[in-house]
Amino acid sequence: MGKGKGKQRKQIILPPELPPEIAEDEIQVSDEDLQFVDENKDYAGFVSRLDTHSINRQVTRVEGVSEDALEALYEKRRRKALEQKEDERIVVEVAPVDVLPVKSLDGEVYYRTFSQSAEVPEDEGDVDKSMVKMTKAERRAKLKKSKKEAKKLEKESTKAEEVQPTQQESALAEVKEDLTAEEAFETKKRKLAELGMALLADPEANIKSLKEMLQFTKDGDQSIVKLGLLSLLAVFKDIIPGYRIRLPTEKELEMKVSKEVKKMRFYESTLLSAYKGYLQKLLALEKQPIFHHVVVRCVCTLVDAVPHFNFRESLLVAVVRNIGSSDDVVRRLCCLAIKSLFTNEGKHGGEATVEAVRLIAEHVKAHDCQLHPDSVEVLMSLSFDDDLGKPEVQDDNNKMKYKKNKKRKNSEESNQLQGNDRKKSKKEIIAKMKEEVAADYKSVSYTPDVAERKRMQSETLSAVFETYFRILRHTMQSSEASSEANGNLTPSGSGAHPLLAPCLSGLGKFSHLIDLDYIGDLMNYLKRLAARGSNSDSSALKMQNLTVSERLRCCIVAFKVMRSNLDALNVDLQDFFVQLYNLVLEYKPGRDQGEVLAEALKVMLCDDRQHDMQKAAAFVKRLATFSLCFGSAESMAALVTLKQLLQRNVKCRNLLENDAGGGSVSGSIAVKYQPYGSDPSLSGALASVLWELNLLSKHYHPTISTLASGISSMNSAQNQVYINISPQQAFKNLLLEEESFKFNPQGSTQKSNSKSKSRTTALPSTLVRDEPPPIDENEVGKKLSRHFALLRDIKENERLRGELDRTTTSLQLYEEYKKQRKSGIKKSKRSVGI
Repeated sequence: MGKGKGKQRKQIILPPELPPEIAEDEIQVSDEDLQFVDENKDYAGFVSRLDTHSINRQVTRVEGVSEDALEALYEKRRRKALEQKEDERIVVEVAPVDVLPVKSLDGEVYYRTFSQSAEVPEDEGDVDKSMVKMTKAERRAKLKKSKKEAKKLEKESTKAEEVQPTQQESALAEVKEDLTAEEAFETKKRKLAELGMALLADPEANIKSLKEMLQFTKDGDQSIVKLGLLSLLAVFKDIIPGYRIRLPTEKELEMKVSKEVKKMRFYESTLLSAYKGYLQKLLALEKQPIFHHVVVRCVCTLVDAVPHFNFRESLLVAVVRNIGSSDDVVRRLCCLAIKSLFTNEGKHGGEATVEAVRLIAEHVKAHDCQLHPDSVEVLMSLSFDDDLGKPEVQDDNNKMKYKKNKKRKNSEESNQLQGNDRKKSKKEIIAKMKEEVAADYKSVSYTPDVAERKRMQSETLSAVFETYFRILRHTMQSSEASSEANGNLTPSGSGAHPLLAPCLSGLGKFSHLIDLDYIGDLMNYLKRLAARGSNSDSSALKMQNLTVSERLRCCIVAFKVMRSNLDALNVDLQDFFVQLYNLVLEYKPGRDQGEVLAEALKVMLCDDRQHDMQKAAAFVKRLATFSLCFGSAESMAALVTLKQLLQRNVKCRNLLENDAGGGSVSGSIAVKYQPYGSDPSLSGALASVLWELNLLSKHYHPTISTLASGISSMNSAQNQVYINISPQQAFKNLLLEEESFKFNPQGSTQKSNSKSKSRTTALPSTLVRDEPPPIDENEVGKKLSRHFALLRDIKENERLRGELDRTTTSLQLYEEYKKQRKSGIKKSKRSVGI
């Protein structure tokens, strides 16, 4: 096959031979050819349809011209076309902004150019006027067309020349504006720095520069305004004197004084007027959101640095107005400024503290106790003298003696003056002037006497308690209104009483300073707020809109008030024990605060108070049940309290026995235990057994298991570590241990075991054998993930079933609607037919 193919490729196929060349004159058309053409006109029809006129325009022949002349004619036509194209070519310069310049070998710099030629029609370029004969109409059309094209080219060239310089000018204008703005900003900034440095170097000589610096706060640039405010803040902090400026009166201005006094008066008046203008500018810019942060920072800094100076009231009003702001930064700055004002009373002598507390009280009243808790929590920074609430018997006696001595001296002096015919010597005048100077110095000094300090502290304390009692009264009124409106069925969140928690904390801190006349009303309020709201108790209000933590705080405050005024009060606290007994079961770790519960256990059950046997047993049983249900920290606080109750009440240790008939004591109490009873004295807890300790001894946390085992055996040698620890301290310690235990359970087990061995004697073998094995967190995580995945599937299934039911019901309703519509249409047709 390959060879055959090769042979075929070697064969050369020759084209057919051309017919012999015959001159046109010698061609003869026969009759047969004419007959064939006449019979087959379809084959030769295209020849009759040819446009001979256009052919003659494109291809022209000049008769009687030789070939050389015809060739020269064509060259001439080509030369004319090229010249016409060069004439119509337009040179456009490239904008210097768009390209880079070019430097020649001679050193000249120029910009590149490009040429743009006009479009020439092909049919006009290829035909010569001498060779084509055009009619008048064609000439006119061609002339009009050429004029239009020339006008278009002129317009385009003028537009290109106009556009380029305008773009360049706009770009240059923008660059100039940016440069001028930057230069202006730098010059103003430099000027501010120079004025500030000059004022700090020599304030008295350059005090007029303050007015120049104030002008920068009126600038149109926001950055310059902020820089001006901050620069003036730094200057005022440094040059403000340590006293209040008192401008001279008209009589003092009329008096002749020395040059130094005039200079000092001018300096003080200029400083005070500039400071006043600065504060007015701050208060005006405070309303603008752009300057709000800067203004608040300046005001808070001035309150902290110069609380003794003039116009302090305006600064305090601005700070207190923003103390409950929703902005965290603004609120934090204002709270820090108020706290520094309370803690550093040496700067202002206590007067600013009284003003700030009064403003806070008015602010709380104006906003109807609906503020951020930080606005009242700042009052916790106040400090009062311990003897402020004591009666001043000795002071009254001393005042009476002082008044008598003063009257006697005045009578002697009057007699002496009358005897000497009221002649005053120089010594008396000098002594009187010294007394006046001492009085003036005392009025401006920051160390008031004891009587003045007590007066200011009394006013501050009255304003503080006025705020606290207003918050309690508002909480009572709103709770009653909400309970009546909701039918005591739908509890609302604690968001309705944001100031109750800091109010109760403040009452607990200053409980020893409360006046005895108000303690009765206060205890009544606390009892009603801490009420559980059961349907059986008709006398107590049903405060279901308070959280467990808030109710526990009410109990804590009641006990603190009672203990601080133990000599003057005789109050029955049984209702608060009942509330604590019931609130233990309502506690939820994620919702309520464990620190508050631990504090309540410490204050109400552990602080050197002897309880009766039945009440102690009820709390022991309730705390043991509580320890099984919640986290390690809460369980540890409950077990520490339980152990202290068992140590103080020896008879309650019968709950640890498991004899026949339970742990009852010779039938002196109710035989049946009531675990859901509301009164701890009637619960019959002595008839039960602390079986919870057996489960707690197998707790996963080694500290709790060890303590529960020690309580079961009541072996004091094993639990000396927890004898002097309060529930609060136990709660905090186990919180820290629990955090480390989550990351390393085995290591924490070893550490806790080593600590127990080092601090106490060796543990019994039973406790060592019963130690729980370490927990595999991965396995627990897998089980929990499967469990929650199953719960999610169940919820998703319920949701889909609900959607399916709704869809089916809507379809059924639609079918019924269609049937009703059809029946209505039929009835209407029948009525029309009738």
